[in-house]
Amino acid sequence: VQLQASGGGLVQAGGSLRLSCEVSGLTFSSKGMGWFRQAPGKEREFVAGITSYGGTNYAGAVKGRFTISRDNAKLTVFLQMNSLKPEDSAVYYCAASKYLGATYYNNDYDYWGQGTLVTVSS
Repeated sequence: VQLQASGGGLVQAGGSLRLSCEVSGLTFSSKGMGWFRQAPGKEREFVAGITSYGGTNYAGAVKGRFTISRDNAKLTVFLQMNSLKPEDSAVYYCAASKYLGATYYNNDYDYWGQGTLVTVSS
């Protein structure tokens, strides 16, 4: 199983980035998918999740600014990030859930990508 995240980079506050995560080696359409992030010195935290049937949920800090989506034909999950803030700076990880759903809990995910760095300058 491989999850390949991409799309990170340096952006000014207020800007946008779109992260992608290409998945191989599992039945993508039957898996919930999530995005998590980890800033230096902090624990990894949930950002957004999408269920196998397209239902979404978001952390409060990003709700209204970030949008998670998936393309089952391309085996890819996306995270559109708008109105970025310096506090959004972190390494962003995509993850495949053990279940159809996509929860807030790290332990519900059994496969993780390598991470992509997002840096938002003020």
